[in-house]
Amino acid sequence: MSIETLIAQYGLAAIFLGAGIEGETAVVTGGLLAHQDLLPLWGSAAAAVAGSFAADQLFFLAGRRYRDTARVRRIAAKPAFAKALDTLERHPTIFILGFRFLYGLRTISPIAIGTSHVPARTFMALNAISAAVWGVMFTGIGYLFGDTLLDAVHSIMPKHKLVGVAILAIVIASVMAVIRYWRGRRSNAVASPR
Repeated sequence: MSIETLIAQYGLAAIFLGAGIEGETAVVTGGLLAHQDLLPLWGSAAAAVAGSFAADQLFFLAGRRYRDTARVRRIAAKPAFAKALDTLERHPTIFILGFRFLYGLRTISPIAIGTSHVPARTFMALNAISAAVWGVMFTGIGYLFGDTLLDAVHSIMPKHKLVGVAILAIVIASVMAVIRYWRGRRSNAVASPR
């Protein structure tokens, strides 16, 4: 079985899981694979939206159901959790729509929201909107910039496309990590002025 067949067969499931667990890199890679016609664009975007939505719903429900357990209390003791709750109390709708775009708050936020008094229906509706925007946006980035990225890969490794795609995924992950690092430093500087 070729790698193309594996990607075509399991690619959308991998994007679904990657969107919920890892985030942007998996979704951008899905857009890139759609650009190469290895996956359908609509399927890549739908898998990204569904994976992100499902993961955040599960984290929300875990926070709601297990808010009084030792594990959730340990998570609640982290500074990011307090930061998430503080922002949630001041701007609940904006926070729920935007947390998945903020470095350092993506996983902890739905748990924090689950421990709050935000109604489950409200979270579900806003989570669906945010997941749709996020999933389509990052899939689109991979798809729209696919030509540029693939041209760079083809010029370096014309006979090894899949190796090039893997290298490209690593480059994208590295760029995303640098962006997250810069955002984290900037938000920490704003949060603790000297």
